[in-house]
Amino acid sequence: MVFSSLYFLFLYLPVVLAVYYIVPLRWRNLVLLVFNLIFYAWGEPVYILIMFASIAIDYTHGLLVTRCKAKGNLRGAKMAVASSVIFNLALLFFFKYWDFIAGSLASIGLNFMPVLGLGLPIGISFYTFQTMSYTIDVYRGDAQAQKSIVTFGTFVTLFPQLIAGPIIRYKDLDDQLRQRDHTVDKFASGVQIFVIGLAKKVLLANNIGMLWDVYKATPISQLTVAGAWLGVLAFAFQIYFDFCGYSEMAIGLGRMLGFEFLKNFDYPYISKSITEFWRRWHISLGTWFREYLYIPLGGNRVSKPRLFFNLMVVWAATGIWHGASWNFLLWGLYFGVLLILEKGFLLKLLQKLPGAVQHLYTLFLVLVSWAIFAVEDFTQLGGYLKAMFGMAGGGGMDGNFLYYLMSYLPILVVAGVASTPAAVTVWKKLPKKAMAVALPILILAGLLVSTAYLVDATYNPFLYFRF
Repeated sequence: MVFSSLYFLFLYLPVVLAVYYIVPLRWRNLVLLVFNLIFYAWGEPVYILIMFASIAIDYTHGLLVTRCKAKGNLRGAKMAVASSVIFNLALLFFFKYWDFIAGSLASIGLNFMPVLGLGLPIGISFYTFQTMSYTIDVYRGDAQAQKSIVTFGTFVTLFPQLIAGPIIRYKDLDDQLRQRDHTVDKFASGVQIFVIGLAKKVLLANNIGMLWDVYKATPISQLTVAGAWLGVLAFAFQIYFDFCGYSEMAIGLGRMLGFEFLKNFDYPYISKSITEFWRRWHISLGTWFREYLYIPLGGNRVSKPRLFFNLMVVWAATGIWHGASWNFLLWGLYFGVLLILEKGFLLKLLQKLPGAVQHLYTLFLVLVSWAIFAVEDFTQLGGYLKAMFGMAGGGGMDGNFLYYLMSYLPILVVAGVASTPAAVTVWKKLPKKAMAVALPILILAGLLVSTAYLVDATYNPFLYFRF
C-alpha cells in the first residue's frame, strides 16, 4: 500500500509524544521502536518482515565485526562488513531493480528473468544505506557496536526520517541513541522546524506541483518553448519544497524526541556552480556517497583519469539510486559529466564571470536536469527536451502559457523568494520583541492553514516516497 498522506502522522504524533514523555528515560528507545514499527506497518504491513530481517542481520554483523577485530582477525572483520553490504545491496537490488533489469532484458529478447511485479518497500533506499553505514562505521572504529538490539532497531526504524530521509549515518546518532537531551526549548524549536517543513510541503510543493502536472500531460506537439520551461520550473520548485519540506519535518520531529539530525538542504538554488549545487542539495546522500564510495575508490587523491572515473561511478550510482529507470541513470551521468568539466577547467572560468552569470549558468543546467529526472519515458523525454529548445513544433508561446503564468505567478514568486535566504535574513533583522510576538502567531497560522489544506485537498504526493 502506498503511504500517500500526512493524515495518519497527524493522528499518530500526539500519541507517540505523550507515551514517549510519560515513560522513564530507560524505556524511551523501546517505546520509540514499537511506535516506529507500527508507523511503518501502517504503510507497508507485509514488508515489516523485511525490516525485521534488516535489523537482525546488520545487528549481528556489527557484533561479529567487533569480535573479529578484538581477536586480531581483520580478514574476518572485512568479510563480515562485506557480508552486510552484500545483504543490503541484494535486498535493494531484488525489490528495486529486478523488474527493471528483467524488463530491459525482455525488450531485447532475453526472457530468462521473470518480471515479479513486487511493490517497492517504502523507504528501502534510505534504511539500507543507513544500516550499511553501521557495519562500516564499526569496522573503521568511528562507532561502537550496539549491544542492545532494541537500541539498534530504534536507529534503523526511526520514524521521523524512515520514509524519505535524510539519510543518517550511525556514527552521527550513536551517542544520541545512548543518551540525549530533552528540553522545552529543544521541543519548541522542533515544533517550529516541523511546521515550516509542513508549510513548504503542503502549501508550496503541492500547489506548484499541479502546474507541472499540466505541462507533463500536454502533448509534445502542443508544448511551446515557454510552456516547457514554465513546467520544468514548476517541477524544480515542487521537488525542492517537497523533499526539503519532508526533511525539515523529520528534523523537527527528531528534535521533539531529543535527536539532532543534520541539515539536508542549504538553499541549493542560489548556487553559482553545479559543484556548489551538490554541496547544498540532498546533503545527506552526497555525504554518504562521498564517505562510503568516492573516498574508498580513491577520492581526488588520484590521477585525473582515475578521478574522472571515480566521479562517473559515483554519479551513475547516485542516479540509479533514485529509481529503476534509464532516465535516472542518464540524470546521474549528466551531473557526472558537468562536475568533471568543472573540476577540469570550467570552475576556474566561471569564477571570473559576474555572479549573476554564474547563477544563470547553474539554474539553466539544473532545470535541464530536472526535465531528465521528471520524465521517465525516453520518447516523451526526448520530445520535452526538444520543446524546451524550440525543436518540437509547438511554437514559442501561446495563450495557455500566459494563462498558467498569470494564474500561478503569486505562488511562483513566493516559491522563488522562499528558495533563497532572503526571508530568513529579513526576519533576523527584526527587533527581538517583535520576533517574540510574531513567531508563535506565524507558527500557529502555518499549522492551521496547512492542516486545513490537508483536510480539503486530494493532491498530496510525496515525491521521494517512491525512491
